[in-house]
Amino acid sequence: MNAIIAPRAVEAGEKAAVVVIGAGQAGLSVGYHLARLGVPFVILDAGARVGDSWRHRWDSLRLFSPAQFDGLDGMAHPAPSGAFPSKDQMADYLAAYARRFALPVRSGVTVDGLWREGGRYLVSAGERLWEADQVVVAMSNYQQPRIPAFASDLDPQIRQIHSRDYRNPAQLEDGPALVVGAGNSGAEIALELAKTRTTWLAGRDVGQVPFRIESFLGRHLLVRLVFRLVFHRLLTLDTPIGRKARAAHAAAPLIRTRWRDLLEAGVERGPKMSGVRDGRPVLEDGREPEVANIVWCTGFRPGFAWIRLPVFGPAGEPLHERGVAKGQPGLYFLGLDFLYAMSSTMIHGVGRDARRLAEIIAGRLSSQDAPGRAAPDRTGAYDAPATIGARASSA
Repeated sequence: MNAIIAPRAVEAGEKAAVVVIGAGQAGLSVGYHLARLGVPFVILDAGARVGDSWRHRWDSLRLFSPAQFDGLDGMAHPAPSGAFPSKDQMADYLAAYARRFALPVRSGVTVDGLWREGGRYLVSAGERLWEADQVVVAMSNYQQPRIPAFASDLDPQIRQIHSRDYRNPAQLEDGPALVVGAGNSGAEIALELAKTRTTWLAGRDVGQVPFRIESFLGRHLLVRLVFRLVFHRLLTLDTPIGRKARAAHAAAPLIRTRWRDLLEAGVERGPKMSGVRDGRPVLEDGREPEVANIVWCTGFRPGFAWIRLPVFGPAGEPLHERGVAKGQPGLYFLGLDFLYAMSSTMIHGVGRDARRLAEIIAGRLSSQDAPGRAAPDRTGAYDAPATIGARASSA
């Protein structure tokens, strides 16, 4: 659980109707919809450039969804339909999206505090401060690498690296590697490492989608059924199967890599890693792989310690109703795992959550008669700001 720590003193800073924290796909999505509704806002992001969260992932990473599912609201991804964009292509797309709609992103701003004072939210980044009526935390709840405590007992000669920091095989020492965690990241990294070294993959079987996503039917038909129907429409909080899936916290099945691919590549499969004996990794079946490297694909934990508000459950999870924080009026979360649907963390699914929160924010500001708001027309809809209309028409 996050402890509520008294914030340090900071000098008075900028005032904003809405501060959005994070300029990834979630932050840009809600920015697009806020701009469309005429809501003044600013987006704060720690990266030097929009899209850096994608640029810093491993070199060979490609998206699991074809390009036709990889665009945010208002702008399609430029890659050909059926192509699977690289991580750098996705990063460049996000940067282009921010430019096209002139979204007010402040890059290089690492937020280190969020609290309330005098009825307003205060957001700090070092000695800088923003005062806001409303705040959107547009960040995944997977921020900090999760590595088991027994990792410290491993022989110091074994090179350890988490998937967050893995880029390519050249980072590793010569010799065999053990990839711990058999989800999508672990399977893809193991397959890459197996080209140059003996490779083990330890972890439970998470299953696999029953088709090849890169086949013609996969790219143009079956993926549509999975991403649009199953992940976006069926597995939601409004359906019994969706609520069951969310409660189970089940790992996603393998999407691109198949178990057969790993077998044919010579990857040695094993159960979960259970501990360390004499400095060597031990699997649940008692085997002790002799390896020179371990790549931890063991997931992430929430990194919200900087939020100094009583809005977290016992496990450190944000307490919210479809992104609207409980007990903290004007605070929102976006981009969380299964915020409303399994697609909530996915590029094609985040827009629905973003649009809903933007409309709630606009409604609250309108009820407060906040300055800088666009006036509703006779239908109750808000006029699009000039930047959105002009950029969209010239694209």
